[in-house]
Amino acid sequence: MTHIKPPYPRWRSLLFIPAHVGKFVAKAHERGADGVILDLEDAVPLPRKPEARQTLAASIDALSGNGVAVMVRVNHHMRHIGADLEAAVRQGLTALVLPKVEDAGFVRDVADAVSELEVSQGMELGTVRFILQIETPGALFSLQAIANAHARVAAMTLGPEDYSAAIGGIPVAETLLTPNYAVLAAARAAGILPLGFVGSIGDFSDKERFTEMARQARRLGFRGALVVHPSQVGPLNAAFSPTEQELDWARRVIDGDLQAREAGIGAFQIDGKMVDLPVVKRAQEILSLAG
Repeated sequence: MTHIKPPYPRWRSLLFIPAHVGKFVAKAHERGADGVILDLEDAVPLPRKPEARQTLAASIDALSGNGVAVMVRVNHHMRHIGADLEAAVRQGLTALVLPKVEDAGFVRDVADAVSELEVSQGMELGTVRFILQIETPGALFSLQAIANAHARVAAMTLGPEDYSAAIGGIPVAETLLTPNYAVLAAARAAGILPLGFVGSIGDFSDKERFTEMARQARRLGFRGALVVHPSQVGPLNAAFSPTEQELDWARRVIDGDLQAREAGIGAFQIDGKMVDLPVVKRAQEILSLAG
């Protein structure tokens, strides 16, 4: 199975926007996020889902025309997902966010449907990628299979609120660290983008606290996250963007590695510290964060 390998998509911040709220959609491209997720699921009341689908075409056209990576979160419920896919899959769509993924078969079934829709829309097969949300405890036992389910899968993340509710807990660090790390490890092993942070996605009022959660997420190995409020975008973009000092160090490590290999040397020194393959990989990671 072919997957995205580093360099990953540069999706530091993916902002949820309720698909049926026109005033939010109209300004979504001004929020600074790397991607905008038009939400058909939790943010849209059941009676308004048909209305939200009807507005998707115009919203996707407008946002993609403004240079934004446009994504749509569909519903998991079988009664709704078919209509969601029919409305969402069109030119200008970058990815679908699939919620409550519990097994690889669901991902493959959606992928087959998307392939048919791409053909009917005159799109290149494989254009639409998937971001998978892990939101139930049962899914943790199938993470490897889920992450490797299909070549469309570009990223995976934990849904902290839904997962916490499903496990009978609350979305705090003690509840979320272990499942977040499991999703991170499975994504890295599959060569797809690990998204997330250890905390509540709805906790945006304390900017300083959220900023530290974003920084911790990068230290753990995540590459970006999904958020629900524009105030969360800036801290994510900053946390997942290397500093000039980091970039300078990474470039010197890569240059030193090239010189060392040409000289037949396995390890060398930078700034008085020994550099070997794991350090070189860390430098490559920093450079890829810069896009």
